[in-house]
Amino acid sequence: MTTRRLTMAQALVLYLSKQYVSRDGKENPFFAGAWGIFGHGNVAGIGQALQQFSSQFPYYQSRNEQAQVHAAVAYAKHKNRMQTFACTSSIGPGATNMITGAATATVNRIPVLLLPGDIFAERIQAPVLQQIESEHSQDFSANDCFKPVSRYWDRLSRPEQLITSLPEAMRVLTSPADTGAVTLALPQDTQTEAYDYPATMFEKRVWVISRNRPDMSLLQQAAQWIREAKNPMIVAGGGVHYSAANSALQTFVERTGIPIGETQAGKGALNYDHPLNLGAIGATGTDGANIIAREADLVIGIGTRYSDFTSASKTAFQNSDVRFININVMEFDAYKHGAIPLVGDAKITLEELSTLLDGYSTDNAYQARCQEFNQNWDAEVHRIYNLEHEPMLSQGEVIGMVNSLSNPQDVVLCAAGSMPGDLHKLWRTRNPRGYHLEYGYSCMGYEIAGGLGVKMADPEREVYVMVGDASFLMMNSEIVTMVQEGIKVNIIVVDNHGYASIGGLSKAIGSDGFGTKYRYRNADDNQLTGETLPIDFAANCRSLGAHVIVAKTREEFSKAIETSKGIQGKPVCIVTETDRRQRVAGYESWWDVAIAEVSDNPDVQQARQDYEDNKGEERHYL
Repeated sequence: MTTRRLTMAQALVLYLSKQYVSRDGKENPFFAGAWGIFGHGNVAGIGQALQQFSSQFPYYQSRNEQAQVHAAVAYAKHKNRMQTFACTSSIGPGATNMITGAATATVNRIPVLLLPGDIFAERIQAPVLQQIESEHSQDFSANDCFKPVSRYWDRLSRPEQLITSLPEAMRVLTSPADTGAVTLALPQDTQTEAYDYPATMFEKRVWVISRNRPDMSLLQQAAQWIREAKNPMIVAGGGVHYSAANSALQTFVERTGIPIGETQAGKGALNYDHPLNLGAIGATGTDGANIIAREADLVIGIGTRYSDFTSASKTAFQNSDVRFININVMEFDAYKHGAIPLVGDAKITLEELSTLLDGYSTDNAYQARCQEFNQNWDAEVHRIYNLEHEPMLSQGEVIGMVNSLSNPQDVVLCAAGSMPGDLHKLWRTRNPRGYHLEYGYSCMGYEIAGGLGVKMADPEREVYVMVGDASFLMMNSEIVTMVQEGIKVNIIVVDNHGYASIGGLSKAIGSDGFGTKYRYRNADDNQLTGETLPIDFAANCRSLGAHVIVAKTREEFSKAIETSKGIQGKPVCIVTETDRRQRVAGYESWWDVAIAEVSDNPDVQQARQDYEDNKGEERHYL
């Protein structure tokens, strides 16, 4: 057998450079390269290997280990999971910084490969710098923390273990159903040890992303349920995008007359102006989508896991006879709500289900009602876009100006705070890849790093990152990476003086925004009730190398967007102040946030009573 003598780290990097994926006959390398920050736990192993194979496997330098994982996740999400990055760190805090990114990937079922350095496998040096010791085991390190947030986890204590571990890692990374973060913990000494690896290990390998088909008898039963339904609706989730099923969904909707509501991950499944697109559904949904959901006697979930926001904490579907059909590549999700489980690829399943529904269509009056909801909602969006709120802009107006002045192919990106809910309701999606929300984990700090990842995945599109001041302060480091790489991303920094989203929730539960505003401590009451903190976000962005524009009025903001379009090769930060008290309302929905059962605060007491009234609407779908 022909062998090749390499260090474990060299073999790993070379192997990754030879992995390809194929779907529908289209083939591409699975890895776009590696992000990394080097320390004593990976510089001599993975670092040396990345340098040796840099012409075959590009290396990108980040500023924060969590941020590099977010960039990789955003890249893979925008690529419909057909390509991703590896991310490497040293041991200790460098490794544990990636745990939040790992959770973000796994919750959202996005493939990313994590390669944290680990303690010495031979142990003679222990305890080494940054090692967490345990009196109960020698086989213990901080990297064990990755186990619950990884879809696959392994610690490679011998170089030859790479031979059996890597194919398993790739199996998970390329799986449409079981994907997420894959963590290979690499002891720093093992990374540098040489082994005679089989030469065949470094031959090109193509992993075929299959389009699985559901059971035919279940398809036939689903078709019968659809024919029997009077008020069916579709809940379109992220699986529509990941399977590239947008055209198949549009054809299915137009043939059957079944309207759709969109989850955060599914938004853009159809363009906003399609007459049977009711828009956002659930706790951050439109009135039309939520009214139709309440009345629906059949719900067809496509690529959704029915999060509490989508189901409005199990209050959305109130028809006593409601039934579910779930199309999902993941069996776990397909069986939810006692559904007919159509376990299969969304595109293929929709096409095959459509052939069983020849001649079927919903009632004309039902379709006309849905179309009226679509038109009425667009009028509500127009109203919010044009409030002309003073003296500060409203967040809805900021969203409106970005939406109206950007091009249809451009991408808006967000993750946390009040912005995702407003975007879900208000953003007019004009392109299937134009809306990028990380709302499975709703991870503060994802936004700027995520914008970097999306721009790297699709350089021809303008990317607009919508980030609140709190998320900005948590993680803005990758502005420097954008400057270093000459990458243009538009970053809209919305200054609302604190945690505005949770401040609104705090008011709703009777606590009046306690601990959510950026204010000095007041000496009189020892509370954070003093003057507003004078944070200069423009100066902060400028110091990191971005082009900065401050916009205080509608006219200034509109001009800033137009100016930004002419700037290339560096990030642009548009800083604007908004009125946190001017909020977008909720529409026909509720979200379960438990409220104190006893309190001496009358506002909390009233909130608890309202909570108990709404709690009675929650249902088990069996």
